Amino acid sequence: WEFLTEVIGLPRDRLYISVFQDDDEAFNIWANDMKKDACGVYRKRFGSKEMVEGDIKSLKSVIPSDFDILTGGFPCQPFSGAGKKKGVFDVRGTLFRDIKEIVQKRKPKAFILENVKRILGMQKGGTFKTILTELSNLNYQIEWRIVNVRSFGLPQNRERILIIGIRDDVLSKNQILHDVEATNYSKLKGVKTSKLEEHEGTFSFWGRIEGENVIEQELESKVSDFGDAKLKDHLQPPSEVSDKFDFTESTIERLGGNTPRNKFVHGVEILSNQEGGRRMGYTIFGENGIAPTLTATTSRIYERYKIGEVYRILTNVEYGRLQGFEDDHCDHMIIGGNAEMLSPYKQYPLYGNAIPPHLAKWGLQIVVSQINN
Repeated sequence: WEFLTEVIGLPRDRLYISVFQDDDEAFNIWANDMKKDACGVYRKRFGSKEMVEGDIKSLKSVIPSDFDILTGGFPCQPFSGAGKKKGVFDVRGTLFRDIKEIVQKRKPKAFILENVKRILGMQKGGTFKTILTELSNLNYQIEWRIVNVRSFGLPQNRERILIIGIRDDVLSKNQILHDVEATNYSKLKGVKTSKLEEHEGTFSFWGRIEGENVIEQELESKVSDFGDAKLKDHLQPPSEVSDKFDFTESTIERLGGNTPRNKFVHGVEILSNQEGGRRMGYTIFGENGIAPTLTATTSRIYERYKIGEVYRILTNVEYGRLQGFEDDHCDHMIIGGNAEMLSPYKQYPLYGNAIPPHLAKWGLQIVVSQINN
C-alpha cells in the first residue's frame, strides 16, 4: 500500500508507515511540511526522496496521482463565518480545504486525518459540522473517534481525534472505529441520530455519517486497557539529567505559596498549585501518575515536576519517550545535504505536536485491513 503523507507542523512520526498486514507492506511515497526543522528530521530519519518542503498550496500539482492512503493533519482553528449557511462555515483558504481537494481529485482508497479533541465543540460545533459536511460529499464512509494514547501503554493523558474515510467501493465491512460491528448503528443503546445540517452543539466522541444523517455515541476514548504505566517508568536516571533542567532558586521560592493538592486527576498526579488552579505554570506534577498532555506551546514545555527530591522540567528525551519515540529521534536533521544537531529547545515542539506512532499504527492497521478485505 502506498501512502501520501502531509507532515503538518512537525515530523509526525513516519515509523507507522511501515505497517505489515496480510503480507502487504505499507510505505510512504510523498511527504510535505513547510517547517525547516520538521523536514530536516524527516530526511535524517527516513531519507530525502519523498520529502517535499514548502507550502502545500503551491505543490498540489506535483503530488503523485496514484496512491492508496492519504494521512495528514490540519490546524485546529475556527473557520471563517463569511457566507455561513445552516451552521456551515467557509473553508476557503484553509489547509483543510487543500486536503479535501487532494482527496477529491486523487480519490485514494482511504484517508486518515488527525486533530485535537476540542475541535468537536469549536464554534458551538460548527467547525466540525463544516468538516463533516465537506467530507460527506466525497463518496467515502466517514467515521471519527476520540482515542487516548494511554490505550497504547504511554503514560500521558492525550486524547486525539482520528477522522477516517474509506472509499465506498472498497469498504469491506460496516465497522471502522466502533468497538462492535453492527449492521445498523442507530439501533445501539446510547446512540443518537440527527440530520447533519440540523446538528447543533458539540459532537460526541464517536460518530459516522450515513446519507444525510449523523449517528453519534459517547464511546470511551480507551480502545484497550490503559495498563499501569507510570511517568516514573519513562524518566531518565538522575545521572543522565543535567541540572539545566532544574528549577532556579527564585522559581522554587515563588512556588512556596502553592496550595498542597496531593490528588490524581485523570491519572495525573497534582502535588500543588495556586489557589483555584489559576495559573497552570505554577502547578507541580508528581511522577507517580501519568503526564498531562504534552504540547508544542512554550509555556507548557516548562511545566514543573517533582521527581524524587528534585524540582525540574521534563527533558527533551523524556518528551520523546512519552510520545512513543526513540531517545534520539529528533537529535539531528538534514539541511542542504548536511547533518545538523537540534538543540533540546527545538526538539520539544517537534515531539509535543507529533502523532504518537502507536496511535498512527493503530489507525493505519484499521484502514489497511478494510482495504485488504
